[in-house]
Amino acid sequence: MIKYIPELTDVVLEEIPDRVTLALEIPNCQGSCPGCHSSFLKLDIGKELTPDEADRLIEDNFGINCFLLLGEGNDRKALLSLAAHVRERFPRLELALYSGRQEVEPEIFEAFDFVKVGPYVSELGPLNEPATNQRLYYHGDDITSRFWHKGLEASKNR
Repeated sequence: MIKYIPELTDVVLEEIPDRVTLALEIPNCQGSCPGCHSSFLKLDIGKELTPDEADRLIEDNFGINCFLLLGEGNDRKALLSLAAHVRERFPRLELALYSGRQEVEPEIFEAFDFVKVGPYVSELGPLNEPATNQRLYYHGDDITSRFWHKGLEASKNR
């Protein structure tokens, strides 16, 4: 079973480049990032993210073109099944997954258009820092550098 935190669900513009993204926080995180800013997501909390619930969320957010799961939860079979359902029901909608793991299995790359890997390491910074250890892939291509111009501009203005 996959769960999400309804109160933290939002439409975002910065997580996935050039996409209007519905972002869902997924609890039951299996990661152990030092200094995690969302440690409550390690808990078994939230509401079940059923196919019907995903359909409702997508239909209630007209204009999105990407569906992002911020975390994998602890049920890989349910995660892949949900991705397959959304892909079939909304074929024009792109799917994204943020994983804190350093590497993910090929079936994750097959199920999602965008995949972010790498635990957060505060000394290396997030995606908009060129030193980051995290990577964002689009259909297998590393597009992380698309975030760096924002980080470089912010550094110049400090």
